[in-house]
Amino acid sequence: MEIGTPTQVVRPKGFMQRKLLTVLLANAGNLVPIDPLINELWQEKPPAHVENALQAHVSRLRQKLADWEPDAGTARLVAFPAGYQLNVDEGELDAEIFRAGLERIRDHSADDPAVTVRELRSLLDLWRGPALHGMAGTALCQAAICRLEESRIAALELLYENELELGNYGRVIPELREQLTDQPFRERFWQQLLIALQRSGRHTEARVVYQELRRKVSQELGLDPSPIMHGFDQPS
Repeated sequence: MEIGTPTQVVRPKGFMQRKLLTVLLANAGNLVPIDPLINELWQEKPPAHVENALQAHVSRLRQKLADWEPDAGTARLVAFPAGYQLNVDEGELDAEIFRAGLERIRDHSADDPAVTVRELRSLLDLWRGPALHGMAGTALCQAAICRLEESRIAALELLYENELELGNYGRVIPELREQLTDQPFRERFWQQLLIALQRSGRHTEARVVYQELRRKVSQELGLDPSPIMHGFDQPS
């Protein structure tokens, strides 16, 4: 986690402070109720007088935020009777920059595949690892993780779609294989890999990959590949 200020880049220390800040940022601009926040921070092992402990952590975080932004006119972290809310402005949170950028690129992706590829790769550079890595927690964080991961995968699918249109098969084949180690049941990645193999003349390899897909979904999910994939098992 990094926080950029006008004069420095801050990396918050202390697991509980980072955890608290992560939960609030994952729900930025929204009220986070006290009980779910307590559950997120301590799960099954809350301390005695847990609400006092939460207030102490919030107070320390509020003071740190004020120290990092001494010229801020209003407090970012606001307390309400029912919970706490962390406010960020448009363009300040990298997750929101990513989502907004993806929507903008989607709206213009048909204009120029080369521009789309360049912009998507630049946008994907915002990612430094799994979403909220090490801070998975419970429902509040898990919901944010799902939203972020779906956005990342959507960006990758759009990237490879445009790379295929440009004929960059040699570039995307190893990348798609790598993605499938993390997303082994993402059918769109399998389809894009098979298209890249076939278009680059690697038909035998494409059939082997299809058989791998069929074996995997059969053994682990008890299913067959969807009908749209069946053509990849035919001799060329």
